[in-house]
Amino acid sequence: MEETSDDRYDLQDRYLELTRRELPAAAVAAGDWPVRFDHCFMRIVLDHVFGGCWYDHLNRRQRAYKQLDEAQLAAAVGHGEKMLSGGRAVVEAMNRESLAWRGKR
Repeated sequence: MEETSDDRYDLQDRYLELTRRELPAAAVAAGDWPVRFDHCFMRIVLDHVFGGCWYDHLNRRQRAYKQLDEAQLAAAVGHGEKMLSGGRAVVEAMNRESLAWRGKR
């Protein structure tokens, strides 16, 4: 059985904190972000990790973040941090890209 490092757990925790709490709270506080729900932030982050729809890379029936390796988790955290620090303009641009990869724009 493969051992999971503390770094992986730290990255998972940070990913979940960003996508479930910090980004939705920032969106509500700002009032003008194009998305505000946790699942939307997760979609945007995961699509940017893969440069396309994450469904094409991971099993949709399992929790996506549990399938990511440490490098992918680090990238996910980086994308979440970028949205949090960049605010509306960054979130809007990243959301637009995510939707385009999915054929929705």
